[in-house]
Amino acid sequence: MVRPLILALAAAALMPLSTLAQNYADNPQAQAMIEELVTEEGFERAALQALFAKTEHQQSIIDAISRPAEKTKPWYAYRQIFLTEKREREGREFYAAHRDTLARAEAETGVPAEIIVAIIGVETFYGRITGNYRVMDALSTLAFDYPRRSAFFSKELKNYLLLTREQGMDPLAQKGSYAGAMGYGQFMPSSYRSYAVDFDGDGKTDIWNNPVDAIGSVANYFKRHGWSAGEPVVSAATLQGEVPDAWFNASLKPERSLADYTATGLQPVTEGLDPAQPATAVRFETEQGYEYWLGLQNFYVITRYNHSSMYAMSVYQLSQRIADGVAP
Repeated sequence: MVRPLILALAAAALMPLSTLAQNYADNPQAQAMIEELVTEEGFERAALQALFAKTEHQQSIIDAISRPAEKTKPWYAYRQIFLTEKREREGREFYAAHRDTLARAEAETGVPAEIIVAIIGVETFYGRITGNYRVMDALSTLAFDYPRRSAFFSKELKNYLLLTREQGMDPLAQKGSYAGAMGYGQFMPSSYRSYAVDFDGDGKTDIWNNPVDAIGSVANYFKRHGWSAGEPVVSAATLQGEVPDAWFNASLKPERSLADYTATGLQPVTEGLDPAQPATAVRFETEQGYEYWLGLQNFYVITRYNHSSMYAMSVYQLSQRIADGVAP
């Protein structure tokens, strides 16, 4: 009689590699990272060896990150993902449920409550969709098996291991997106360590399960990236002349003055703006043609969360719809 173990091994040998769980126990890059963490950060070698032996390559993560991004869609299609009645309605519900926390965050950071809510709404549908991948698997897969961005994800994996040690978390227990983003606001580990705050004062900084900490952390992120309290975000614009094509969508960072744009025929609709104020010209494709916008400093700050003008505009427009529907 053939022993069960031999049968199991024979079956495994016939399986495609993609169906076999591949851990990182013997991966040379993982071993190099272990050496760095032991030498530079005081981790225990045996504990890291055991951790990477339980960390698995996930081909679905490589497949997901290799797909064309949402930002390749035209504006009229992109906006339909985020500017929906359901997202507006749940945004107003989230706002109402956390009104006091949002008011405190706005008072302390200058970031409008509706912007904070819109970020959480766009990122995770107000905390409902935060990702089902183990963060350890996601970051290891991308650090060791996605050469194009290996340096970035290796840095994030190190930050994740430092974060879980600092917070007393089990590295294998935390879930996130396929890119390793975490919690209500989808912070990467380096952002978590730099910008997340204990907003309810309970001694823990928890953006996975605690909406109070999540709200405070998003607000702190924007404040630290230069949000200007009380200043506008963006102005619609009318095209009344010949603006060089190279001026549109050239840079997320405001580089030319409003006066420069006005002189060439791109006129802001919002009144009372300082002509010397720097702005960036944005042209979005609609089903009928183009619409024109002038992004200001706070628009640029939103793009620090996700480097896309369409993302920033979706957040801004969702925030305005939420604010319009919130009871005073």
